[in-house]
Amino acid sequence: MRHIGLKVRMVVAGTVLFGFYAAFAGFLFQIGFGLPIVLAGSVLFVGVQYVVGKKIALWSVDAEEMSEAEYSEIHRAVEHLSEEMGITKPRLMVGQMGVPNAFAVGRCGAGVVVVSETLMDLLEQDELEGVLAHELAHIKNRDVVMLLIGQSVASMLGLTVYWVVVLFEDGIASIVLGWIASLIVELAVMVFVLAISRAREYAADSDAAEYTGNPEALARALSKLASVGRHERAPDVSDNMSALCIFGGKRGVLSSLFSTHPPMEKRIERLAPELSN
Repeated sequence: MRHIGLKVRMVVAGTVLFGFYAAFAGFLFQIGFGLPIVLAGSVLFVGVQYVVGKKIALWSVDAEEMSEAEYSEIHRAVEHLSEEMGITKPRLMVGQMGVPNAFAVGRCGAGVVVVSETLMDLLEQDELEGVLAHELAHIKNRDVVMLLIGQSVASMLGLTVYWVVVLFEDGIASIVLGWIASLIVELAVMVFVLAISRAREYAADSDAAEYTGNPEALARALSKLASVGRHERAPDVSDNMSALCIFGGKRGVLSSLFSTHPPMEKRIERLAPELSN
């Protein structure tokens, strides 16, 4: 079984997320909402969150269609890699991300890969193919869907806790308490999502190395991304986008604890130990 560690994490995290959701549904049922309304509303909420989340990710980087005439080499590379991985070639787009980066959203058959112009300018062709293979692996492994659903459940529970506090407590202080409580609940749920997020990066790196047959190229690409992205003048990756991108942004002491990505040095060492020294 491929990436058994990632699959086990996804099953465990999915089970925990379902437990959180069941508690949420049970609470709504207890305060008077009918079960059909609770189920339909929850499915609608997650569905809308998934669709809107995908669109917001594209809008946030001003993503535009990647011209096949202008970027023919990239399209050919993605078509070849998609065939090798047994997935439908995703839609390719160019985005403005501030730093060289790339991300994938969607599922098999409806995936989108977004690449920044700065990334294409920075990397050699074999390095760029390694990054593209990494993003295609996320679509193949279906971990993007799990990540977005996890974020949806976290948002659902956070909103519920917020309104429970606000509606059952009087005064302006209830708004502040509700906001703090919602953040704590969302963070608790996101801990399980983060466990998937870090593992999914290692799995995608491994797949990219296998399907390109050139782990050193991806390692060089990651090294360049880290070098440019961590420059003191480089803009940081937004919190909303960092989990999706191949480069998660700068890492302080606190951000390392809640990082969506494993340390870049460890990723490079796994791919090409000789480049990590």
